[in-house]
Amino acid sequence: MKMSISHIKKISSELNLKNSQVDAVAVLLEDGATVPFIARYRKEATGSLDEVVVTAIRDRLQQLSDLDQRRTFILKSLEEQGHLNDELKESVMAAETLAVLEDIYLPYRPKRRTRASIAREKGLEPLAELIFEQNGADPLKAAADFINPDKAVETIEDALAGARDIIAEIVNEDQAARSKLRRLYFSRAIIHSRVSSGKEILGAKYRDYFDWQEPALTVPSHRMLAMRRGEKEDILNLSIGPPEDEAIKILEGLFVKTDDEDSAQVKLAVHDSYKRLLSRSMETETRLATKERADREAIKVFSDNLRELLLASPLGSKRIMGIDPGYRTGCKIVCLDRQGMVEYHDTIYPHTSEKQRREAAFKIQNFVARFRIEAIAVGNGTAGRETETFIKNLDFAHPVNVILVNESGASIYSASETARKEFPDLDLTVRGAVSIGRRLMDPLSELVKIDPKSIGVGQYQHDVDQSDLKQSLDDIVVSCVNSVGVEVNRASVELLTYVSGLGPQLAKNVVAYREQNGPFASRALLKKVPRLGPKAFEQAAGFLRIRGGQNPLDASAVHPESYHIVSAMANDMKSTVTDLMQNSQLRKNTDIKRYVTDKVGLPTLMDILKELARPGRDPRRVFENFTFASDIEKISDLENGMKLPGIVTNVTAFGAFVDIGVHQDGLVHISELSDKFVKNPADVIKVQQKVEVSVMEVDLERSRISLSMKKIPGKSPQKVKPTPRSTNPKIRSGNIGKKKTPFNNPFADLLGS
Repeated sequence: MKMSISHIKKISSELNLKNSQVDAVAVLLEDGATVPFIARYRKEATGSLDEVVVTAIRDRLQQLSDLDQRRTFILKSLEEQGHLNDELKESVMAAETLAVLEDIYLPYRPKRRTRASIAREKGLEPLAELIFEQNGADPLKAAADFINPDKAVETIEDALAGARDIIAEIVNEDQAARSKLRRLYFSRAIIHSRVSSGKEILGAKYRDYFDWQEPALTVPSHRMLAMRRGEKEDILNLSIGPPEDEAIKILEGLFVKTDDEDSAQVKLAVHDSYKRLLSRSMETETRLATKERADREAIKVFSDNLRELLLASPLGSKRIMGIDPGYRTGCKIVCLDRQGMVEYHDTIYPHTSEKQRREAAFKIQNFVARFRIEAIAVGNGTAGRETETFIKNLDFAHPVNVILVNESGASIYSASETARKEFPDLDLTVRGAVSIGRRLMDPLSELVKIDPKSIGVGQYQHDVDQSDLKQSLDDIVVSCVNSVGVEVNRASVELLTYVSGLGPQLAKNVVAYREQNGPFASRALLKKVPRLGPKAFEQAAGFLRIRGGQNPLDASAVHPESYHIVSAMANDMKSTVTDLMQNSQLRKNTDIKRYVTDKVGLPTLMDILKELARPGRDPRRVFENFTFASDIEKISDLENGMKLPGIVTNVTAFGAFVDIGVHQDGLVHISELSDKFVKNPADVIKVQQKVEVSVMEVDLERSRISLSMKKIPGKSPQKVKPTPRSTNPKIRSGNIGKKKTPFNNPFADLLGS
């Protein structure tokens, strides 16, 4: 990624930062530093920029670099064609967006034969130029001179038609015209959605969009993506464009100079240019722009949800029984030690017959006693609630928590190469039970083994740009892993892969070294790992934890590069490093200003003191058990008006999904999230949040549940004065006319599939 002063200044202006801050981040990135490392350990250089801003700088630098690459290609192409002059070069160099750059290049871009190029081959360009000048020439008389049967110009109209084709292409390639139309499209374009003929029944899930229109400027991401999916499946026909008369008026104002006959020909060419060329080009651009905006919003929703899920409260190192429930095929059981290793596995059948139910009860009680089980994790899929109830009714010799665990993605893990490598001798159903049990212990450590797209906390994840989605989700996983820290002597390859500075190969090398040489006694020993050089060590060391190691600081987030500072603090206080970590008074009496240098400032020193107070502190919330209503297990048990406890499983642009323990999540529509007006569901609710909901409606036939979090379900929310915007009814957000806004019912098999 090439840096330039202009890029630094541009990003500084866009993000309201100092040039020095952006430059520092750019230099660090260029040197191979990761986002978590920069945000955590280079605060003095960046002015304490957080991960969000550092990521924004990184992404914008990449965008500008890509723009420069395209600029270089265009300059080379223009030079090879013999078109490059000082004026054109200056225009290319000054272009600040890809759209402007492509507009400049458009007239010179190699293209297939067009109606205009064919007309030029017929020798009609001089006629087109004469007419386009609009100096009062008689087009009929002028065209007569260009009749040439040998070139298929049989009549005056043939000549004029060819000239208009050339003019239409000139209009299409005009920078000013494209710029003005682009602004019109982006501000006034309307999306029209219509059902394809004969697809009404096949496309019933898209019925909200069978006859729909709304401004492209304000269309919500979920509606845009839903309509595009419908179009991709040939159910819907979409068109995007502003009022045609407004577009034509702009073009006529640019190119039609008089009321003479030659201007009449230009007017015809302008109309043709818009309908045949410009409208298609602008619609494509608008489609791309709305898609990119919808993608960004959908990806952000997914990313925010994923962060909450990854940072869910861990139960910690406990002896866990993991259960993957089932009816006919039985419940797969695994007993895990405090490190998550499988000690025993079996299958029980508590839902088939009374005899097998008694046998299952005996086995569970025996396993709990034998393996000193402290908690039982039950998957929340098929037979989950029934299995939970069965186990809760059993008597144990010691207290045992029974917890229903979201098993989304467990089946993906069980069939993965990772699972096969971990448990080559176990059936995939047993591996699923392991995943459920470990997920209770430490959600982060287990979920990193699963493709984030399979976890089920997004919307339309298969419809958005997959590379952008992957980058964003990877960023979230990296951020979460490094914010929590990783126990290097227990971590899997998958978890280590996301540690700053490591990656897949070094993660494998770390685990291989650990298996060959035993647990790491210190961070310093990481340097002995093959191919883990000084740069990788610098990036990774602060995020790796070694508890009970040779140096107590190895269990903290204090970076090894700062160990000498802590030693100096301890010496000055006439104590040991351990004393300093255990004695709050010693830390209070430490004057950190004494340790400020040209490289280490107060931000780093304050972080060090915080770490000394709580070394290796887990930022995640303390685990709290959650229990569903004991008498509600199936959707048929629900009645309108019931108030039930629930846990949020997914947040979308149109509301939130809540698990109330009946094998089917209910939807709290955005209008039912709060007694106050809610613009963005993420502002008021998060994944894993525990809530109380009211049942509004139950559709048994389609297994759909409508829920509310309001005091009075269905009551209109308190309105907030809207942000001033154009009052022109043609561009006002929402539907055009009197039609109801689509509910975009997520139950209609659209969400996330």
